[in-house]
Amino acid sequence: MTGFVASLITLGFLAQVLRIAIPYVLAALGGTLSERAGVIDLALEAKLLMGAFAAAVLGYETGSIAVGIAGAAAAGVAVAAIQALWSVRLGADQVVTGIALNLGAFGFTRYFLGVRYGQGANSPRFDGVGTGVLTNPITWIAAALVALVVVGLWQTRLGLRVRAVGERPDAVAAAGVSVARVRWAAVLIGGAIAGVGGAQLSLPVDGFVAEASGGRGYVALAAVIMSGWRPGRAALWCLAFGLADAVQYRMQTHGVGLPAELTRLLPYVLALVLLAVWPRRVAPPRALGQPD
Repeated sequence: MTGFVASLITLGFLAQVLRIAIPYVLAALGGTLSERAGVIDLALEAKLLMGAFAAAVLGYETGSIAVGIAGAAAAGVAVAAIQALWSVRLGADQVVTGIALNLGAFGFTRYFLGVRYGQGANSPRFDGVGTGVLTNPITWIAAALVALVVVGLWQTRLGLRVRAVGERPDAVAAAGVSVARVRWAAVLIGGAIAGVGGAQLSLPVDGFVAEASGGRGYVALAAVIMSGWRPGRAALWCLAFGLADAVQYRMQTHGVGLPAELTRLLPYVLALVLLAVWPRRVAPPRALGQPD
């Protein structure tokens, strides 16, 4: 137990927390943009998974990390476009749409891996970005995106419109602004950001593993809710979930007296407990889940 505690007070552990938190942070940023615009974003899991898949496949096929990251963003946009088409354009139930996209992403990635590489669980190995934090370009992209989303949501015209369509879409429409266009923009930008988060799930480990997202999209959504739909606070909550994830990895490594199956549940149990006890000081956007 002493060795386990000592391992938590190291720079290596801090780096591990940051590395693990990046997918949570980027998914939460994307989810905040979508939900601030009034679109429930249960599809974060699909965006992370497809981002991880695209980054690995394009990174392997082209040998370029930059192409892999760009492909991850494009994959997130593709998922977001389907989400916006059904939820915004066609007025379908946003919760059902998100769940369908998550299930579809799980099926599609396995199918493509089987057709292209002859195996449905893993992509071929390639040289990714490594496990370093400061040498990983996604770390710096994530830091820049946190700043851009925080400033953009509160200090730009587009950010004002995104927040307005999530609260009073009728007033926005009366002012001559297309509610649908603003929601499309928010969902697509959020999809690109979440897709880059998916790249962090495959490029540091040199390949894609089936179901790599592992529920992180749902945890990121919990962070969005607990933050009161504020991107900066959502990022901080994601660091807490990254900390819990890193602790459970260290618990397995040091043989702390719990079954590995239970220690893996730590981040998800933490999310459930915090959602249950966290005071609801901020109401969700008033138009969240409502059609145009």
